[in-house]
Amino acid sequence: MNVLIINLAEATDRLSFQEKQMLRLGLDYEILRAVSTQHISETTHYQLSMGWERPLRRAELACFLSHHKAWQVILKKKQPMLILEDDALLSRYSAVLLKMLERQTDCDLVTLEVRGRQKLVGVGQTLVEDFSLVPLYQDRTGAAAYVLWPSGAQILLDKAKTTPPGLADAFISSTYQLRCLQVEPAAAIQLDQCEAYAVNNTLKTISSISAEPKPDLTYASPLENLRFHARRLGSQYRLGMRRIQVLGKGERRLIKLRPEDFV
Repeated sequence: MNVLIINLAEATDRLSFQEKQMLRLGLDYEILRAVSTQHISETTHYQLSMGWERPLRRAELACFLSHHKAWQVILKKKQPMLILEDDALLSRYSAVLLKMLERQTDCDLVTLEVRGRQKLVGVGQTLVEDFSLVPLYQDRTGAAAYVLWPSGAQILLDKAKTTPPGLADAFISSTYQLRCLQVEPAAAIQLDQCEAYAVNNTLKTISSISAEPKPDLTYASPLENLRFHARRLGSQYRLGMRRIQVLGKGERRLIKLRPEDFV
């Protein structure tokens, strides 16, 4: 299975990090040039950033648009690929895991990542040796490392035609039509999470999203602020309904991760 690495042209340190990682793991890959904030005009930013639960930062919108490009690539190639953000660290078992995942035919998306929040998951089945695939009924955060099938790409692209952009991970995790699974123990982690999981980090990075100031809500009209509030309430309602729908099928818990897998 090929890896599709989302990388900003100017992020040469991250590209070097990923190239070394791919060589070490023996993975085939291609680079997808990320959408840069420099290519998003003020008008475009305003038009596309106001339809979520709050105004999107310019970097958040660029991230969403970059993932959207990745979905288009997978649909065009008609084969599953690992979509990898350029600050994601992979387990040393990733090559074996991806080879096994390539055989899966009954899912749309498999996430390799964990990011410090509980997930609503079901009972897993063995993928290979001591790695399992567990049904993922509800995720909350993280889009740095996920395998997407053409069927999943189609679902996400269809949704994007009628749903405004949002945070990439929120957009994906709220798409309940997707048949989602989780690799456990987790096989990927973003570099900014390494310390929390006692994983050695060889590349210190600063998120372009967190470096950007929070959106200023003062320029939003009272009607726009009311719409933001309504969307947040709607999102919470859908989260609650999802929990009811899968009641009895799973439990909310943290996904295991073994730091020694990332040596």
